[in-house]
Formats: sequence, structure tokens, C-alpha cells
Amino acid sequence: MKPYVYIAHPIAPKVEAYIAEHCEYKIWNEANEKMPKDQLKKELKSADGAILTGYDVDEALLAGTENLKVVSTVSVGYNRYDTAALKKQNVYGTHTPHVLDETVADLIFGLVLSGGRRIAELHEYVKGGHWGEEPDSAFYGYDIHQRTIGLIGMGRIGEKVAKRARFGFDMDIRYYNRSRKTEIEEKYDAVRLELDELLKQADFVVLIVPLTNDTYHLIGERELKLMKSSAVLINGARGPVVDEYAVVQALQDETIFSAALDVFEKEPLPQDHPLLSLRNVTLTPHIGSATRNTDEAMMMRAAVNMVQGARGETPQDVIKELR
Repeated sequence: MKPYVYIAHPIAPKVEAYIAEHCEYKIWNEANEKMPKDQLKKELKSADGAILTGYDVDEALLAGTENLKVVSTVSVGYNRYDTAALKKQNVYGTHTPHVLDETVADLIFGLVLSGGRRIAELHEYVKGGHWGEEPDSAFYGYDIHQRTIGLIGMGRIGEKVAKRARFGFDMDIRYYNRSRKTEIEEKYDAVRLELDELLKQADFVVLIVPLTNDTYHLIGERELKLMKSSAVLINGARGPVVDEYAVVQALQDETIFSAALDVFEKEPLPQDHPLLSLRNVTLTPHIGSATRNTDEAMMMRAAVNMVQGARGETPQDVIKELR
């Protein structure tokens, strides 16, 4: 008998076909509306597995789900999954690493280019009809090539960014990470520094770390003041890794040159947020992995994880705290 699973958001047809081959299933197909939590609880009561992306999976949601063996998210980050509650209920939690690494690195480097060369800012300038007879100096940004990039976090995505920086733009690589990565140092001539020293040296400071208690507001007023006045801050991690209001102040005061942010403390970004009134920012709506190919690959990986868990097998991508 096939296990029964629940998918709490629309999925690609080929992913649905894979699930149908292995499971009885039901899907919430409202793309622009999340399922109410009380309704979701009812759906999960008889489920062996579920794909739950963008939902808080906590003790309250898991209560009474006696058949549930696995919950899977279509993302690398799993900060909305209460791992203690999952462990208590003996439920696997899974995520989708590896699939999106190259795509996210592409986006991060786009933010590097926009932040340094003022691409987003000057795009709006031209569209607004302001381009006149200004001297070239009015549009000056900073070179990307042969400058120093500081990577805060040197995991899989960090390495992909380092590769682009070193071999695409001949940049000097500095990184801050809990553990030393000697192989990466050899491949990319990278140098490991403590955080404060990295902030002082880097022309581009790139955040690529998970959100944890240790990384919450890792970059705040003190850290921004350590950076060069010509530096660019790029956040491709999670919004709360930086203190947004400290960043706003640093941009207003020109403590740093610019910021390029794909993630925010509250998403979608509130319409009255002061970041929206600033000139020297690039803002994108959390699109690190947002390409069709990558999204479908992540969905399929999440589906495979769910199917494995629902059948009583150990999924391939169990969250590390639950291994």
C-alpha cells in the first residue's frame, strides 16, 4: 500500500508525477495563499509525509500527527523548523542543499556588480529621465576586478562565489569561517581572517551564513564602522544576519559606499521601510534560487526526501541536528 503524503503548495508537473508514482497524495494549489494552520493540522493528521515550505513546523503543528514520518522543505534554510519538536515526535526534517549553490552564487555576484558599479541606482536614474550633461565622474563606482572580497561563511555557496571572484575577476579572497578550509585556501589563494580584520580589509563584504543564535545581527553598527567608506555590503544569507536599521544609518551617513540585499528581516519588505528611500542600495525580493530549472530541481529533491521518509527509509538530506 502506498503511503499518503500532503504537499502544502503547488509543485511542478514532473514532481507531481514522481510523487504519484510512489504515494497517494493531496496538494494545496493556491499559489498566492498559505493554508490556514488549523486546516493544515487536519491535513497532517493522517499523512505519512509532507512538503511544508514557508510554514512554521513546531510542536503545536506536529501534535496529533501519529503517522507523520517526514517533513520536507524546498529550501536550504530550515530556520522555521523546530528541530527539537521534530526530534521529540521522531519525525525527520529535510531540506534541499547542493541543488541551488551555483544559482545563488550567480545572484550574489550580480549583487556585487550592482553594488560596486551602482547598476540598480543608475538604472533608476536613467528611467527617471535625469540623465543630462553630467560629467562621467557623476556616475563613478568602484572596479570589481583585482579588489578584495571578504566572504563571511565558506560553505558550498561561499566556495562558488570565491571561484567566480578569483578566476572571473582576479580578486583577492579573504574569508571568515568557524573552521579553516585549507583546500579552498590552496585552490583560490584565499586567506582566513577573524571577522573584525576581514571587515577592515574587504572592499566587498559578502554574507553567506545560516541564521543561528550566533549569527543573528552579526553585522551591526560596530561592524559597519569597521568597514571601509568605499566598501559594499552584500547579504545573500538571511535578513536577520544584519541589523537593517544600522545598515540604513550607515548608508545615510555614507559610512559605507553601498549595500546590495536579497534578504530582509521581514519579507516582503514593508512599504514604509527606510531602505526603500535610499539611493545607494540594490534590493531584490529573496531571489537567490529563483530560476525555473533550479526551483524544479529543488522541488524534486524535496519530493525524493519526502518519499524516502514516508516509506520508512532515511532521507538523503536530513537536517544535521536530526541525523
